[in-house]
Amino acid sequence: MPGREELPSTLERSPKEAQETWIKAHDSAVETYGEGQRAHRTAFAALKHSFEKVGDHWEKKEGRGPSDEQAKKGTPKPGKTAEGVDANASKHHLYDVASRLGIPGRSKMTKDELVDAIKKANRKATAKAR
Repeated sequence: MPGREELPSTLERSPKEAQETWIKAHDSAVETYGEGQRAHRTAFAALKHSFEKVGDHWEKKEGRGPSDEQAKKGTPKPGKTAEGVDANASKHHLYDVASRLGIPGRSKMTKDELVDAIKKANRKATAKAR
């Protein structure tokens, strides 16, 4: 099925550029791997190089590149991801995202704690938006 017809809800609430990135990567992955989970994972991996998940949608990152260690590997091996949070961003940037999401206690958090708190807030916002 074409990516345009399978667009995830978080991308429906995101900029057109994010949608087009996901659709193009998805459709290319379907040609290579066939329909299914691998095509979706590939599309999200491509998306995460230019966009980060903030709440229930995706926003353009300050700089292009992998968002976490798993994305940096570029392999289909399973591993823990940052779920769209730009874990390679500066602590200041993560603090700003946490502030926009209204995460309490953010000023005392380490960078890793900020990533985890943003992931949790993103999951909650996405579930609420569905």
